Amino acid sequence: MPELKVNGLRTNYQLLPGAVGPDPWRANETVVFIHGMGTDSLASFYLTLAPPVAAAGIDVISYDLRGHGRSERPVSGYALADFVADLDELLCALTVTHPVHLVGNSFGGTIAYAYAAAHPHRVRSVVAIESEPPTEVWAAKMAGILAATTRMLGVEENYEWIEATFGAHHRRLARLAAARFTATTMADEVATGPMMTAREVAAITCPVLSILGRHGYQADDLGAVTASLPGGEAFVFDDQGHSVLVERHRAVRGLLVEWVRRHGGG
Repeated sequence: MPELKVNGLRTNYQLLPGAVGPDPWRANETVVFIHGMGTDSLASFYLTLAPPVAAAGIDVISYDLRGHGRSERPVSGYALADFVADLDELLCALTVTHPVHLVGNSFGGTIAYAYAAAHPHRVRSVVAIESEPPTEVWAAKMAGILAATTRMLGVEENYEWIEATFGAHHRRLARLAAARFTATTMADEVATGPMMTAREVAAITCPVLSILGRHGYQADDLGAVTASLPGGEAFVFDDQGHSVLVERHRAVRGLLVEWVRRHGGG
């Protein structure tokens, strides 16, 4: 896969051009997939959404976040602002001049919210899968999750439980996450922000689709995020937890393609 220097770091990315078609809404429509943190990489979108979305006529950009996949892993530099700056420089380096649709899973969705707030002219819409804007509430929740995850991955016996429960592949992913958390300041820095106030969240005026699992990380109030956004809509999978992208990717694909059709600029 190709690489670029983004904010001084070697960054792995993938481009999938949309299939040529007669529909005018397909002109200049680009989806940027932003994966989650820890065990994730651009592969999670390549194996679920990216090829079929490109086949529907939409240009697709996927990339490995700093410290993930094949991108460079610095020891420090993992505040949310660093990830937002990386996304902006990547789009500039790829000479993407029209507004894009940001599709983020988990922490990737938080990056999408923060980017839409910082660069509203560059974002046509946001699709956030099991994600929240970077508020103080989010930061407290994320800090707790990262601390608990780091403790769990520090106990050798837990890897046997992970393999017995989820399989050998998930054990390998857990090992990769443990290496990232122990070799970097990622787990300590991510939740440092900067945070957004309620007023700043409400200032995100582009269309936003929040895709949630009823038993996921926002189970305590499924409507809280969309209620704070003037262009917010929600779709809830009743039988799902946090792993919506993996377990319901065909349904998410349909939602995403229809969303781009509705909110494209063509």
